Amino acid sequence: MSDTTAPYRSIKSRLSLLYGEDRSPAIARQIRRIVDTHKQLRDSNDHNKPLSHEDAVLITYGDSIQAPAELPLQTLKDFVDTYLQDEISMVHILPFFPWSSDDGFSITDFRAVNPGLGGWKQIGALTENFSLVFDMVLNHCSRENLWFADFIFGEEPACHYFLETSPKENLSMVTRPRSTPVLTGVRTHRGMKHVWATFSNDQIDLNYSNPTVLLEFIDILLYYIRRGARMLRLDAVAYLWKEIGTNCIHLPQTHQIVKLFRDILGLVEPDVLILTETNVPHKENISYFGEGDEAQLVYQFSLPPLLLHALYSGNTEYLLDWAQSLEKSVLPTGCTYLNFTASHDGVGLRPMEGLVPKDQIASLLNAMRERGGYISTKTNTDGTESPYELNISYFDAFRDPHDGNSQWHIPMFLLSQIAMLSFKGVPAIYIHSLLASANDNLGVERTGMTRSINRRKLDRSEIEGLLHNQESEQSRVFSVYRKILRLRRQQKAFHPNGAQRILDLPNGLFGLIRTAPDQSQNILSLYNFTATTQKCMLTRLPTMLTNAKEILAESDLTIQQDCIILPPYAAYWLSSLV
Repeated sequence: MSDTTAPYRSIKSRLSLLYGEDRSPAIARQIRRIVDTHKQLRDSNDHNKPLSHEDAVLITYGDSIQAPAELPLQTLKDFVDTYLQDEISMVHILPFFPWSSDDGFSITDFRAVNPGLGGWKQIGALTENFSLVFDMVLNHCSRENLWFADFIFGEEPACHYFLETSPKENLSMVTRPRSTPVLTGVRTHRGMKHVWATFSNDQIDLNYSNPTVLLEFIDILLYYIRRGARMLRLDAVAYLWKEIGTNCIHLPQTHQIVKLFRDILGLVEPDVLILTETNVPHKENISYFGEGDEAQLVYQFSLPPLLLHALYSGNTEYLLDWAQSLEKSVLPTGCTYLNFTASHDGVGLRPMEGLVPKDQIASLLNAMRERGGYISTKTNTDGTESPYELNISYFDAFRDPHDGNSQWHIPMFLLSQIAMLSFKGVPAIYIHSLLASANDNLGVERTGMTRSINRRKLDRSEIEGLLHNQESEQSRVFSVYRKILRLRRQQKAFHPNGAQRILDLPNGLFGLIRTAPDQSQNILSLYNFTATTQKCMLTRLPTMLTNAKEILAESDLTIQQDCIILPPYAAYWLSSLV
């Protein structure tokens, strides 16, 4: 990379914005050395292909499925190789590094694999049949990380890796994702110091105003690529840069760092993708696309709570309004959404802000408590607290405690998944949704963490026994889910670059049309979000219906008096080939 190349000029320009023109040339030269080293060490990853309708992501912990006397990563490989080769293309292994808390998101060593899971050999083995998504937990590290030990004892260079701030500073403007204090005290060789801890007192924020921290993570980013990452998930990236007197979220410097990562990937492995994790309202979320020069994917954070609300209430007007608003957002070329309903975290509530009335949100949350869920809060700038996250198994969120027969439980849940799969973007399926896991109340009691409710560790022989029992909930969900995933991967209309049009249908119904980029296929997705039979007049639907074939239920539509009859929680995909 010469000083005159466009990528180098872009990198140097971003460094000037971050650290000033005087310092940027020296930092740029260090970046160039890191890039050149990794270029020499890496194997070619020419097998990485652009995203397509064939892509779907499985989200899982390295030890979500376990077997006696076997490394969990080996068990995971055996399971996905056996059951999911035709259903998914990528596996997102949640943080598999050594850690001290938060189920992996408080990392003690960013370049190692937790020996309790396996090693880099087992990570590499997963790439035989799947692409991999790695987490870059770049906002913070564990108190037990050696960097923080060096901070305590004043050892260079890591003694400058953290943000010291006086507790007398006015930090009332700082956006808080938790109800815990933003500063935590620590005894050092220089006495008591207070450092930033955005998420917990075991997750100490890193100081990106120190360019050495940035250089560390550039090296880590390129190391992960060498180890097989096709996509890098930037965890909690919105909080990366701190500046007293601001809200310390989405600051311009944070966006410059993400763009800098993109520039560097363009030099080393252009097909590797950046996914930003920013659990915030939609407009803030999509800002991480930049102008097509930042992340290629962002989570569709509004989708999980809106689908849940629509199915719980039978009211689709808020889902419809939001979905139609998406059509006003023209995504930059090469950018798309990661669609999901559940993950290792709970269902974020901030992305519902301004979309659903507060009284309806309160009603939903009360119903979720009846289903065994928990509501976590965040501290607002005025000192009050407000709901931040719903912690519940997405499968159990549809288990009505007042319905003894539970006749609509599985149909409602499957409809939530089918609807998610039809939205524009790349689908991501949490392993506990795929396997219909119930609330893990014992996990909550054991850890004291409400998020543990949806992080159950499964015994492989036990779960396979349930999957082979056709009467079990797990088997009924898993078999249908696998079939739908295989079907979806065959439909060009579901390409992430395919167009999407939301239909204006009566309340309780929801529909959208997806069109293949080459115009070779249209799919009309039509859903009934209520427990009663609904009618949809043919005049409300596009003329493509006359030549369409129903591919999802493998049955003909019932049409009476120029209306489609939709049974409770019905889902149809009507395919029209050109």
